[in-house]
Amino acid sequence: MEQLTITAKIQIIVTDADKTLLEETMSAYCAACNYVSDYVFKTHNLSQVQLNKALYYDLREKYSLKAQMSQSVLKTVIARYKTILEAENKWIKPVFKKPQYDLVWNRDYSLTGECFSVNTLSGRIKLAYHSEGMEKYFDHTIYKFGTAKLVNKHGKYYLHIPVTYDVEEFDASKVTNVVGIDRGINFVVATYDSKHKSGFVNGRAIKQKRANYSKLRKELQMRRTPSSRRRIKAIGQRENRWMQDVNHCISKALVDNNPKHTLFVLEDLSGVRNATERVKTKDRYVSVSWSFYDLEQKLIYKAKQNQSTVIKVNPRYTSQCCPMCGHIERGNRDKRLHLFCCKNCGYKSNDDRIGAMNLHRMGINYLEDSQVPSAVTTE
Repeated sequence: MEQLTITAKIQIIVTDADKTLLEETMSAYCAACNYVSDYVFKTHNLSQVQLNKALYYDLREKYSLKAQMSQSVLKTVIARYKTILEAENKWIKPVFKKPQYDLVWNRDYSLTGECFSVNTLSGRIKLAYHSEGMEKYFDHTIYKFGTAKLVNKHGKYYLHIPVTYDVEEFDASKVTNVVGIDRGINFVVATYDSKHKSGFVNGRAIKQKRANYSKLRKELQMRRTPSSRRRIKAIGQRENRWMQDVNHCISKALVDNNPKHTLFVLEDLSGVRNATERVKTKDRYVSVSWSFYDLEQKLIYKAKQNQSTVIKVNPRYTSQCCPMCGHIERGNRDKRLHLFCCKNCGYKSNDDRIGAMNLHRMGINYLEDSQVPSAVTTE
């Protein structure tokens, strides 16, 4: 067994009095985080024991935090610094701008089928919440709640709860299906599976909508007013939410439309953002801002839920290699017409489909190289 963690998001139902209490608590928590962040940046000390000795009583007195809240503040700041150090390999001071509150399960908060109980500066309060879809998570023999985050978005309060549970580990010997997935812009995904079936998700509507967002941002940037800057920020958040929803739908369909024990094969596109020199200037924004990574991450965790897995392979020649005779030549592919025509054997097909076919073959080779018997045909 291996553990999988997903985030359950629920909306909290609050009265005006509840809002006041939550706003005071979240603002104090945020201010305390910035206080600790300043101290850590000066001392470069990330030891919770030492930070607790130096700052615990200050946090209690200056910000009226409860004991557990003070400990949560230290953990929040330490975690943020560690994330930055891992990514940037240098000390950068994080600034906590938005009011937030990290809640430890069974200490700062509890959740039942009827109510959400949370600790505030003025004591515990019990709140109702929208429980649709949460029912199954209350079986704590299967699902474990972690440290949640209470956030305020547009005047509404949401609780983000990490839920951890065990899933069966992927077993290559049980693989019954291999799916090659070519990601692109004209077709968000093109697939080819072990039943020799192809599938396509057209990206034209997505490309057009993102172009509209880009055009609107440029127009607002030219105005250079405070209201236009606020509008730009709001548009960016809206576009991100919309694109994430698209990727959720696509990844869910890929998993639902394939059986358990499927091996999904993707190109390793980790360097796509650095490939701008090979892209026309007018197309660079679309090429390097396309959300390939987000789709990949969503597919990975959804595949795990279905006892399947995702592997990434070297994308070299996947669009130039003939899947029938193996002949590799740049001239095989006509990018303008999106057509692949092998100069050796004459095999013709859509160029994105060719990429998916070659990825499927690489998945078969992966299983053979692993020397694990499987039920996948190699024909």
